[in-house]
Amino acid sequence: MNLRPELRLDWCSHKAARYAVEHWHYSGRMPKNKLAKIGVWESGVFVGAVIYGVGAGNSTNGKRFGLAERFEMAELVRVALTPRETPTSKIVSISLKMIRKEFPKLRLITSFADEGEGHIGTIYQASGWAYLGRKVESNAYYIINGQREFPRTLHLRYGIGGQSIPWIRKHLDPQGRRVAAARYHYVYPLDAGITRIIEPLTKPYPKRPKDSSEPPAIHAGEGGAAPTRTLQNLFPLRDRMARLAGK
Repeated sequence: MNLRPELRLDWCSHKAARYAVEHWHYSGRMPKNKLAKIGVWESGVFVGAVIYGVGAGNSTNGKRFGLAERFEMAELVRVALTPRETPTSKIVSISLKMIRKEFPKLRLITSFADEGEGHIGTIYQASGWAYLGRKVESNAYYIINGQREFPRTLHLRYGIGGQSIPWIRKHLDPQGRRVAAARYHYVYPLDAGITRIIEPLTKPYPKRPKDSSEPPAIHAGEGGAAPTRTLQNLFPLRDRMARLAGK
């Protein structure tokens, strides 16, 4: 007897996706660019959304990878899921197939894991994405009274002013400081040609320090013991398939 819950992914409304982001994503903010929104249901219950941004901003500028058209690259901008039984990596993998079918001109998906929120990209590693490296960004976290505090936490606790260094030093900690954070960059090629371009750019997956006090950055229900094969291992197979297909 199969005890696993029934999983269904389908295109969803902006309202449903926004609810998922505001309730189940650490940012709490819905992106404003052009979006493709995929809802997730488990045994008939809405458990979240996976959202892609298409053709907006520098994050989807594919010139670095030899992409000429604006809509050849998209970004996975939100994975907003409530605790559930289905692994997040499985949900992301299914959503990629849906995006590929709905937008056949897409050749590459990009996404980022925010170090400032304690993430290293566990979801992407488990889904077999390629890792391109760590990039220091303008986002940051704060050290207040010896503890690491993230921007969203301060905003929820103290309001907009709670992220101001002068306010923090006046009301919370005279030595409070802002620390530059970084983002881990992952990509997922959608055809053999772009896969060959990405292959020489890939790097080993980052690992969480063994002495790190941060909890694993995975969503409820996601396992990491037997992750999907990485793209590095898939390159030869995809090339053979492309040759057989005459591409």
